Amino acid sequence: MSTPYPFTAIVGQDDLRLGLLLNAVSPAVGGVLVRGEKGTAKSTAVRALAALMPEVSVVPGCRFSCDPVSPDPACPDGPHAEAAGVSRAARTVELPVGASEDRLVGALDIERALSEGVKAFEPGLLADAHRGILYVDEVNLLHDHLVDLLLDAAAMGASYVEREGVSVRHAARFLLVGTMNPEEGELRPQLLDRFGLTVEVAASRDTDERVEVVRRRLAYDDDPEGFAARWAEEETALRERIAAARALLPQVLLGDGVLRQIAATCAAFEVDGMRADIVMARTATALAAWAGREEVTADDVRQAALLALPHRRRRNPFDAPGLDEDKLDQTLDEAAGDEGQGHDDDPDPGPDGGGDGGGGGGVPPQADGDRTPPQGSEGDDTPSQAPDSAPDAPGRSAGAEQQPVAAAEPFRTKMLSVPGLGEGAAGRRSRARTAHGRTTGAVRPQGALTKLHLSATVQAAAPHQRARGRSGRGLVVRRDDLRQATREGREGNLVLFVVDASGSMAARQRMSAVKGAVLSLLLDAYQRRDKVGLVTFRGKEAEVALPPTSSVDAAAARLESLPTGGRTPLAAGLLKAHDVLRVERLRDPSRRPLLVVVTDGRATGGPEPVALAGRAARLHQAEGTASVVVDCESGYVRLGLAGELARELGGTAVTLDELRADSIAGLVKDVTAAGRAA
Repeated sequence: MSTPYPFTAIVGQDDLRLGLLLNAVSPAVGGVLVRGEKGTAKSTAVRALAALMPEVSVVPGCRFSCDPVSPDPACPDGPHAEAAGVSRAARTVELPVGASEDRLVGALDIERALSEGVKAFEPGLLADAHRGILYVDEVNLLHDHLVDLLLDAAAMGASYVEREGVSVRHAARFLLVGTMNPEEGELRPQLLDRFGLTVEVAASRDTDERVEVVRRRLAYDDDPEGFAARWAEEETALRERIAAARALLPQVLLGDGVLRQIAATCAAFEVDGMRADIVMARTATALAAWAGREEVTADDVRQAALLALPHRRRRNPFDAPGLDEDKLDQTLDEAAGDEGQGHDDDPDPGPDGGGDGGGGGGVPPQADGDRTPPQGSEGDDTPSQAPDSAPDAPGRSAGAEQQPVAAAEPFRTKMLSVPGLGEGAAGRRSRARTAHGRTTGAVRPQGALTKLHLSATVQAAAPHQRARGRSGRGLVVRRDDLRQATREGREGNLVLFVVDASGSMAARQRMSAVKGAVLSLLLDAYQRRDKVGLVTFRGKEAEVALPPTSSVDAAAARLESLPTGGRTPLAAGLLKAHDVLRVERLRDPSRRPLLVVVTDGRATGGPEPVALAGRAARLHQAEGTASVVVDCESGYVRLGLAGELARELGGTAVTLDELRADSIAGLVKDVTAAGRAA
């Protein structure tokens, strides 16, 4: 076993270390989520924490780590007779992002259960992590069905395995620690709320500190055991301090005044439910014990709020987590001033006005000027005389650029889906064969059986009962009789946006509406667990503004800063999208793409721009890429160019108005990959 990097040798990252240590002092805090860019010692710190955790006493031979003082009465290895426990180090169990359901919760031997009535159960990672640490690296990339299982175990403190009427239950109480890079996507709110604390980490910009990081890492890589030995004294001292804080924790007093500050803070930042209040109280108590005090202070409450609330306050999915510290200080001061004066009749204990916690959920309000853009001519869709096509006209600079405009307020969009039946990653957009969903049939299992189709198994075994010498009531089942259930659910797709940022789109009112529509589609992609990419074209070329990623908020940020102006190289945009999809098919062949082209359909610049755009569109059609064109043409005179482009792509066109879910055109629009007759 390799020697872990010492916790005390980590340079900087004070919030990260504090969050982990508070959970070591009080596991009831509920774990910690570490968010930050790659290469910031997230995984190193988590793995180093295990060496500092106190040992646990377990029942000898119990695979589920039962406490000998109070063993689990429902333990599958029980009942346990009275016996002295054995001590061992607390485990840190790592859950791989690509783990199967059986690996997480355990596997039941279905064949023995049917033929012998025996609950032959092989424990999974949840059993291994009981009374220890469950660590999920890249937790934001964890599949939805595994997230659901984690949520159930974290809520109930137990894991249940149910297979065709055979049930196994065991205790599963663990310290949940997750690390993630926000650039790769956000967490579902339900799982986010299960983490007691969250900390943000970033690489230091201090030269001396960076030098020390490199020096220590090189020394560790050269001689891990020798490096650990040099830090052994500090590790021992820290371990003893954790033990002392744990012993002091039950004596820490949480006064009514402090509780009022906690409640006022949670109310002011409009967090959902009561879990935030409880976590803040436990965190403040752990902070006091860590400092060697028997009473919680206002400073403890402030620090607890900074750790427990940023990921719980109501915010738009594209907003970065965080707290307005001025508002926090004001709230704490007001709550302290109200102490002893009775309850306030005002239902809002927080300060009036703006702040990160204000406004509730949903989309952040836009400035009035952004919501109602300047009025101007709508003649942009007429031939060369159109005002907003002036950048393409002779005598004007084709490279003229306008400053970015703010997006209009987003709206709920129709569901755009890829036709057919896919086999991609679990999500909420297109139909797919998945591990979870409605049962659609049965097949012979390839490898280990995971989802038994009971009726098909019985039908396969029934004709052979006499030949197999069946004499009793039990069914004689052989391996060849077992049938795997096939299920249909939903998958996430790769939604690649190709956005026209040329001069023909540059009218402020229209571009604001276009950005609002794309932002609405991005919100829809966030909710449906898609990957997204962004290609823009203007002037003489197209560029990949954002390579395909799970970070939908990164796409929203690129969109917000998108400038407009210049000619309309539509063919270049389609060809660039073709290159992106070709590479992504090699990287992830099971994830089906959906091409969303946002344009008025014009093509200018270069020889035969319209014909070239048509040939580029037919490349996508030939490869069966599902596509939709969001027609941005407006005004009284309409050329219908976006509809022509949709036919060349073999997809469909939808106007900005039809894109809304509440439009009269219907609730769902399926995108066809094959060409449609005009």
